[in-house]
Amino acid sequence: MKIEDIYGSFTTIETERTLIRPIKLSDVDDIYTYGSVEEVTRYVTWNTYRSKEDVRVFLDYVFPLYEQKKLAPWAIELKEIGKMVGTADFVNWSPAHKKAEIGYVLSSVYWGAGIVPEAAAALLKFGFEQMELERIQARCFEENKASERVMQKIGMTYEGTLRNEMYVKGVHRNMKMYAILRDEFFNE
Repeated sequence: MKIEDIYGSFTTIETERTLIRPIKLSDVDDIYTYGSVEEVTRYVTWNTYRSKEDVRVFLDYVFPLYEQKKLAPWAIELKEIGKMVGTADFVNWSPAHKKAEIGYVLSSVYWGAGIVPEAAAALLKFGFEQMELERIQARCFEENKASERVMQKIGMTYEGTLRNEMYVKGVHRNMKMYAILRDEFFNE
């Protein structure tokens, strides 16, 4: 399986309440709505958006990745309102080692509603079934308890804390590592 095999033809993953789909130009306002909230961006690697121009810079990064059939963020669209409320995607993938890492961010308006676990579980299913993965992992800043709970809810196992793993926003950050293996996913 090659990255371009998946990313060249990806359309949408549907869950009960969401569509996980490519980001569109029409998502600018929705992205700005959650990306401009400091509470949302506290535990991500990118800075809080200060204007819609910041979103356009992000889209100028994303759209060429789609065209080149490379890993790129996907929108989480909440079906009942038809709006993008966050992203869920594979942030890296090693086909040779049959492993990948997922990441996600969600508008604070929808925190606690189970949307991210629903979307992340769909990514696990897609990864094991379509991408033929053996291992899927996720990391979060050590203090990000909500993200850690998502990983636990989708059946991932805590593997350890990576000390000073990332230098983000001027600070070295510890990262908690969680993962799930193919046989664990299908046996749960």
